[in-house]
Amino acid sequence: MSDTSSKRALIVGASRGLGLGLAETLLQRGWAVTATQRKAGSDLERLKADRLTVETVDIDDDAGVAALHERLGPQAYDLIFVVAGVATQAHDPAHAVPRDVAAQVYLTNAISPIRFAEAFRDRLAPGGSLALMSSVLGSVGLNESGGWETYRASKAALNTLARSFEIRHRESGISVFLVHPGWVRTDMGGAEADIDVATSVAGMADAIEARLGELGVAYFDYRGETLAW
Repeated sequence: MSDTSSKRALIVGASRGLGLGLAETLLQRGWAVTATQRKAGSDLERLKADRLTVETVDIDDDAGVAALHERLGPQAYDLIFVVAGVATQAHDPAHAVPRDVAAQVYLTNAISPIRFAEAFRDRLAPGGSLALMSSVLGSVGLNESGGWETYRASKAALNTLARSFEIRHRESGISVFLVHPGWVRTDMGGAEADIDVATSVAGMADAIEARLGELGVAYFDYRGETLAW
């Protein structure tokens, strides 16, 4: 595991749940963290840490992302982790989800993270990594139970786009992680989920720190285990 005492992270979508937990965990491990919320006044603002900077941005807003890029200036980050995502009407079959709702899930979960990655690629420090919050539900090969159709499709799309993003920038050398947090007891995961936020974020932090800067694209879970595409 690398020394994290001087590491910097940008956590995108840290107002609650996994994003908030990741921000807290990395701060506890000595990282300096810039964390974003979609709207002001979230739980993130109640965190007290000298090494924490809080920003407000909606990843679906290109102008807002560009403004954030300008506000943060030339600062480079060892980890840029896009956590933000939605699961609107996730339990409904695809044909029962209104077209505009399904389209928004796709935009927020697949297109916007890649657009953010492209916008902030120049802010990734040498030896740093870009992480995107995926899900085991995005694995086509592991889909043996069905369900969560539009959410599954959006994460499968994210995985595909992330692979293409890495290929597009391969000559310059880039490290891309697609991370499955486990089935976690959050607003999205529900009360019946397998693990709590603390277990998930500690595992993700361990897995990321162990692989930080590893070139190429990797798809793994919070235990560091590689997942099938």
